[in-house]
Amino acid sequence: MQVNSDFSQRVVIHAAQHEFVDSPLPGVSRMMLDRAGAEVARATSIVRYAPGSGYSAHTHDGGEEILVLDGVFSDEHGDYPTGTYLRNPPGTSHKPFSANGCTLLVKLWQFAASDTEQQVINTQQQSWRPGLVPGLSVLPLHEHNGVSTALVRWAPNTHFNRHIHVGGEEILVLEGLFCDEHGQYPTGSWLRNPRYSQHTPFTLEQGALIYVKVGHIDAGLLGDKFISNTIKEDKT
Repeated sequence: MQVNSDFSQRVVIHAAQHEFVDSPLPGVSRMMLDRAGAEVARATSIVRYAPGSGYSAHTHDGGEEILVLDGVFSDEHGDYPTGTYLRNPPGTSHKPFSANGCTLLVKLWQFAASDTEQQVINTQQQSWRPGLVPGLSVLPLHEHNGVSTALVRWAPNTHFNRHIHVGGEEILVLEGLFCDEHGQYPTGSWLRNPRYSQHTPFTLEQGALIYVKVGHIDAGLLGDKFISNTIKEDKT
């Protein structure tokens, strides 16, 4: 299965365009943002768990990155409320479920082989740092070998300098309205800008909160190689 798998192309998906499809297990559905592979895939998805649904125990051979967008996500290791950021490196296993339902951003098979750090961050309990321009505040989540992930809060009417993303950029708008010269992106919008793309982002009176990952577009293609060398079924 190929969904937005040409990483040289810019992709914008607004929340109104989300179309959820059932996963192999009842009660779990997915909006596929990008995907290269079948059930074992290099994939970025919005995943919904209905109340009481879950997966059987499984191992993530290619690693898994999760941001809890709504509700409480759980596994045998704990409960993860809205705003929790998790990284489960290759080789880790769990049995995920949600007692009352939840919505997640999930990225699979996008770990460098040397990235072995496991993380659980409750972003609601962290201190934010000032950004590079007035009106920006940043909560770093993870950085490895030139790939950086963070939450960025934009105050109303904040303008950033024009810049180039050498390694590409991915954004999920969590709150408000994010903008650049190419368009406006309300809550729920997902953007993937290719390597060496450039833009001049800003906000209007609503401000914005975004999940942003940079430097990974080229590195993420390694996931295809991993996929072709495994026969195990990866979940979520």
